[in-house]
Amino acid sequence: MKMVQATVFLLAFLVVVSSSLLDSTMAESSFCGSKCSARCSKAGMKDRCIKYCQICCDKCKCVPSGTYGNKHECPCYRDLKNSKGKPKCP
Repeated sequence: MKMVQATVFLLAFLVVVSSSLLDSTMAESSFCGSKCSARCSKAGMKDRCIKYCQICCDKCKCVPSGTYGNKHECPCYRDLKNSKGKPKCP
């Protein structure tokens, strides 16, 4: 009987922990989504711009203001490079 109670407690604990992690992940995604949409609003290839902006935002936790430039506001975002040594973030 104690084994069943322990199992039920463990399952309930895992459900609570996973739901709180999901909420924080979705909050971050919402932050990056809105910032990247604004940043890429004038881009020629919006889908590609948003994809790379999201990657950079997830890693750096910031996106420079405006649609171009202002990378001094977020040094991590500015300094990320692709495999060819060119700037990764739009």
